[in-house]
Amino acid sequence: MWDTQVPTPSQHGGVVVVALAVLTSLLLAGCTGGRGRAQPTPAASDPTAGPSPSVPVTDPGARAATLAGSLADEDLVGQVLMPFAYGDAADRVSSGSAAGNQKLAGVDTPAQMIAKYRLGGLILVGFSADDPTSGNQETTNVDNPDQVRGLTAGLRSVAADLATGEAPFLIGTDQEYGVVTRITEGVTQLPSALAAGAAGKPDLTEAAWQAAGTELAAMGVNVDFAPVADVLVTPSTVIGSRSYGADPSAVAAQVSGAVRGLQSAGVAATLKHFPGHGHSATDSHEALPRLEQPRAVLELEAWSPFAAGIGAGALAVMSGHLDVRAVDPGTPATFSHTLLTEVLRGQLGFQGVVITDGMNMAPAKRWSPGEAAVHALKAGNDLILMPPHVGQAYDGLLAALRDGSLPRTRLVEAVTRVLTMKFTLAGAATPALDVIGTPAHLAAATELATAAVTALRGQCGSLVSGPITVTASAGRKHTRAVLIKELTAAGVPVVDTGGAVVHLVGYGDGTDDLSADAAVTVAMDTPYLLAEADSPALLATYSSSPAAMTGLARVLAGTATPAGRSPVPVPGLPATSCGN
Repeated sequence: MWDTQVPTPSQHGGVVVVALAVLTSLLLAGCTGGRGRAQPTPAASDPTAGPSPSVPVTDPGARAATLAGSLADEDLVGQVLMPFAYGDAADRVSSGSAAGNQKLAGVDTPAQMIAKYRLGGLILVGFSADDPTSGNQETTNVDNPDQVRGLTAGLRSVAADLATGEAPFLIGTDQEYGVVTRITEGVTQLPSALAAGAAGKPDLTEAAWQAAGTELAAMGVNVDFAPVADVLVTPSTVIGSRSYGADPSAVAAQVSGAVRGLQSAGVAATLKHFPGHGHSATDSHEALPRLEQPRAVLELEAWSPFAAGIGAGALAVMSGHLDVRAVDPGTPATFSHTLLTEVLRGQLGFQGVVITDGMNMAPAKRWSPGEAAVHALKAGNDLILMPPHVGQAYDGLLAALRDGSLPRTRLVEAVTRVLTMKFTLAGAATPALDVIGTPAHLAAATELATAAVTALRGQCGSLVSGPITVTASAGRKHTRAVLIKELTAAGVPVVDTGGAVVHLVGYGDGTDDLSADAAVTVAMDTPYLLAEADSPALLATYSSSPAAMTGLARVLAGTATPAGRSPVPVPGLPATSCGN
């Protein structure tokens, strides 16, 4: 195990502001509008000159400002782009992946995309079972830890030759755990956020996320688009178990724990989806959700977990494609200067990197890729995620910079923030791959998952007696097999027929997927469906991860008590039937 301390925004946020002010004055004093590098003033070219004497030259913000001040227009534009790419290696791809990259960016490989557009980062994409975000996952380039480590090493090798090569290349992914988990094979899988909310133990959440962050770092991933800070006020399939629950204060504590754990491992945490996707059930991949709540309600219910995550040191916040009627009606938050600059930065005090949600999602495609990128930058975003066409986004930003419609100061500010985050992450080590799936990591995930198991009907212990028959809704053959394996390991006899039926339901299931014969019905996603189940015992694991099945087996075996509490209200059922 290794240890590193990642400075929080509170430690260097003031320096970033100073650095930005210094850099802005330099830019206004004299810079080129063409393709060459900015022309330094005599003071800037003096080797003895630099940031204010009170700012150490090793500070991430000061380093970022110095580097940003030396960049050509093309480098500045490239640093605010974070697209996806086709292919599972940096410089070798299949013909199909090459065709995908040609359509996306006019190149064959991810390496060529980085070099051509001088990119600030790349997002690794992929599919997972029961994935509500599958709409903008057009390909997959993750398979297993060895492959991901090879891919990320190749990407970084290419990025090292850019003008920004001294700053670590950003490689991110949506590793939320639960239904949105990009890298699944061979890694320690945490239970869902809703499961952590049910456990109600932020210290366990922090320990589990430190384990997860260590594994991501070992694979070369230094940005995780997690945790979800949305409060699940409105039941939905798009957020659902990705949220820590319906209580803002409880969600805030969980989000803070996840941020601390992840960033202690040297991986940037990203709070999403500001200003709060849990207040609408509409899927923003397909349409623009409307948040009809008054501003005072949103401040209390939706924004407090973001404030807590910012206080815990989160390095990034993701803006959501959400129409906040009480603040900036008709404008998606991604493109709202009021929400991103006045509220997120002004009211909540966030000084880090603001990242758009996927720009290949429907609400962001009301403009062309170039126009959308410019609007997003002007609103206050610093990184443009997953543009539907990289070349058009790049060209649009470059043209706007040169004709003045995108103020140079705004672009330099964004690049300085991106570089500040990069330099903040620069001191983190890359652990060996053998840290992945260690007993300690598995134990952290299992302890959290076991603490999450909730009884919403039935006794706290001895829920069933005698042999068990495990059944499941369609498509859950693998999860059923994992539970059978764990029950057997716990000494519980499992039979094909004739035992007490334990029936599993999960994401997307409805009343037709329930079993009238079940002695125990188990909800492996949001627990709402349990309100329709007639079983004498109702349990919720909120997740179908291996750790969740281990925790469930322990409860069914009587070696663990279902001590969790439902973090969302279920009509007609208590938060727990165990009386705690």
